[in-house]
Amino acid sequence: MKPPDSASYAKLVTALKKQPRRPAGDGLPGGRSAADISAATALPLATVRELLPRAADEFRGRLEVTASGEILYSFPLGFTSRYRGFAARAGRVLEKAGHFLKAAGVFLFKVWIMVMLVGYFALFMLIALSAMMLSVAASSSGSSGRGERRGSSGGLYLTSSIFNMIIRLWFYSELLESARGGRRASPSRSKKPLHRAIFSFVFGEGDPNRDWAGKRKKALIAFLRAHRGLISLPDFMALSGLPPEAAAAELLACCGEFGGSPEASDEGTIVYRFDEILRGADRGEGAAELPVKRLWKFSSNEKSMNVWFGIINTVNLLFGGYFFYHALNTGAILGPEQFRQSSWLYGLTWHLSGRFVQDPLSLITVGLGLVPLVFSLVFWLVPVLRGFWERRENGRIRMENLRKAGFSRIWSRPLAVESGDIQEPDPAYRPAKLADARDRIIKEMGAYSVPDVEIGEKGNTVYSFRELDREKRALEKYREEIRTEELGDTVFDTGE
Repeated sequence: MKPPDSASYAKLVTALKKQPRRPAGDGLPGGRSAADISAATALPLATVRELLPRAADEFRGRLEVTASGEILYSFPLGFTSRYRGFAARAGRVLEKAGHFLKAAGVFLFKVWIMVMLVGYFALFMLIALSAMMLSVAASSSGSSGRGERRGSSGGLYLTSSIFNMIIRLWFYSELLESARGGRRASPSRSKKPLHRAIFSFVFGEGDPNRDWAGKRKKALIAFLRAHRGLISLPDFMALSGLPPEAAAAELLACCGEFGGSPEASDEGTIVYRFDEILRGADRGEGAAELPVKRLWKFSSNEKSMNVWFGIINTVNLLFGGYFFYHALNTGAILGPEQFRQSSWLYGLTWHLSGRFVQDPLSLITVGLGLVPLVFSLVFWLVPVLRGFWERRENGRIRMENLRKAGFSRIWSRPLAVESGDIQEPDPAYRPAKLADARDRIIKEMGAYSVPDVEIGEKGNTVYSFRELDREKRALEKYREEIRTEELGDTVFDTGE
């Protein structure tokens, strides 16, 4: 969120930059209060309190609470803007350029995949069919002796075997059955176009959690409307599943975006108040729960469909390897004797290519050998690498979902917490190393509020977040004291 380029905001930022930095360890707070900035700028205190959260978001500021309960703003990382200046503009330009190049590259790669997979498969099937027809014609004419046919039987046998296998499987495959709407096609089965099915196999289905930041903000607003516009950091941690540092940064950004402001309660804890959010006709009876993040899905295709793509690509791989191997070992065919000694399919392809190009060897080596061979390997490599990446990403998503459940459990009942209490209701969203993940969640909450550790009667470890429990009770009391204003009846309507 980009702060407004106003004179008041510019004056506030200038004052913040001019404030001297105090050395660490002198016992004095390192931040500045709203009153300090108001005195330095002569801006109204209300204006300073409104703009300081925006400055904290732009310059990655931090909040401090003094013993008297005053909130101070510190900027230990300096004043390099996240949104303005040459570096920020260059970053946005590079980001947009990167998105454009990525989209263009993916589009071209998809077109290339479609043409290569289907085109080469059709070309190889045409070559195989031509080889079989000419072989039958040559055998019936008796132009070749028994010994000569024995020399070409290897290539003919390979060609006829592969071709027969593809013909048998292709016409009875679920690809054609589904496309024709045959009896094997279920009414509920989606009729996905072939090119989309190929892209799903290679690239997957994309991010299943698109606009997650927007969903998180909607859940925050719903929570605020149901809780008198007030939220604490543990509240937001339990709502979002973010660890303390990331949750604090997110809340500061939302303060600048939705008119919120951090305050200190009488007990000295930071709360975030969003009075402007409550100015609406629909307050909401309960907070909208942020759903668990969905896992990445390898493909939405049916398993049989992906098997077929694997078969087709394997055929291209075999033919590409075959032509590349024979092009390197047999080379150019310069006469009838060399033709009879060569592989039948390779010799036929050489003969047909010679009618169209002057250098059949280059065409076969590169066009029918190297290119489909490399493509087939890449066609396998991309899904394999994507599978590894998605497994790692799904592990991170499972951890975030469990963290959300764990923070919710600890915040709801901070006393007498055991590791086994942290559970994700859906087993599909649990991390692989569940015990380690639970311990990590307790440590992350402990970084915000240090618990007391005890050993239970059964030798189990029990954590009691007493300070968190005190903060929870103080927050409930603070929230009860807030008086919200109703909108009242309509007194004027432009339509009347």
